[in-house]
Amino acid sequence: MKLSYVNGKLIEAVYDTVPCFITERLILRPWHMEDVEDLFKYAKDPDIGLSAGWKPHKDVEESMEVIENVFMKPGVYAIVYKETNEVIGSIGLHAGSKKSRGLGSDENQAEIGYWIAKPYWGRGLIPEAAKELVDFGFLELGLNRIWIAYFDGNHKSKRVAEKLGFTYSHFAENVVVEALGETKKEHYMVLNKDEFDEAIKLKYRPLLAQRS
Repeated sequence: MKLSYVNGKLIEAVYDTVPCFITERLILRPWHMEDVEDLFKYAKDPDIGLSAGWKPHKDVEESMEVIENVFMKPGVYAIVYKETNEVIGSIGLHAGSKKSRGLGSDENQAEIGYWIAKPYWGRGLIPEAAKELVDFGFLELGLNRIWIAYFDGNHKSKRVAEKLGFTYSHFAENVVVEALGETKKEHYMVLNKDEFDEAIKLKYRPLLAQRS
């Protein structure tokens, strides 16, 4: 991975020609197989996977399979904590129609999914990471709306969506969670492009007023 600095501050990261996202505390970059030890270290914790709809990883081999078959797909990023250069979670922007899940048939939409290691809960890191994908989706990909879904009882995921300006849309009963072999109630929150645009205007309105 190529890193670029200005005055000691990391301003750009490129991994295998794929641009990465840089925040105050994080780097979002594609997954690679060398991340397997970090992944297994945290994915074996049942408190992580069960709330997100997957079973704890039982061994390093399972973590390797997940990286190769799930995480190395386009739009999925490893969440790297700058201070330690450790992978502490995953986040993805999955574009395309969500009609099969009752989220509409508009192709210009996407869903953000994420998880983060338990020692890093409560630090605001997922909102920090997800904001980069929200901005990218609306400003670069031309999306009309972005969804965040969470299973009943996952209040942390709901709070992330609220911090990002998403509003509650609806829920679905008896959603099949294949990895767990059970069904769950799933809730859906949404952010539309016009709401995103209005939030941007509100953010810069005081600055524009000073210049007028």
